[in-house]
Amino acid sequence: MITFQADNIPMPAIDFRKVEQWIKSTAAQYGYSVGELNYIFCDDEKILAVNKEFLQHDYYTDVITFDYTTRTRVNGDIYISLDTVATNAEQVGAPFLHELHRIIIHGLLHLTGQADKTPETKAQMTAKEEDALRILHVLRQFS
Repeated sequence: MITFQADNIPMPAIDFRKVEQWIKSTAAQYGYSVGELNYIFCDDEKILAVNKEFLQHDYYTDVITFDYTTRTRVNGDIYISLDTVATNAEQVGAPFLHELHRIIIHGLLHLTGQADKTPETKAQMTAKEEDALRILHVLRQFS
């Protein structure tokens, strides 16, 4: 089950049915099914608090993924700061929804074992995000 929650901010205007289908399809590409997956949309102050409390990091970020994956079933909590997503979108000249979708799938990719700590793994993660975004674009065309 995939849930989407907004923590003290308005829920973003995304097509949740299509996004859920896309998430499941992407997970399947990596050999996973979806168990309990919770997306929590929040602001910068909430993600900073989560970062400090659980990771002992004192900085803002766009996404924090808590991984409870078991074998081939992805489970987790994915916090996404819509403030940082908006800033990132502006910096790269992308529409907000494109950047939000990228971050949504970024969190999922972490749950399938994808890393982004080195320049090489970061480049691989970016390529996988772009592949997934192309699939979402196709899904949206056929609705």
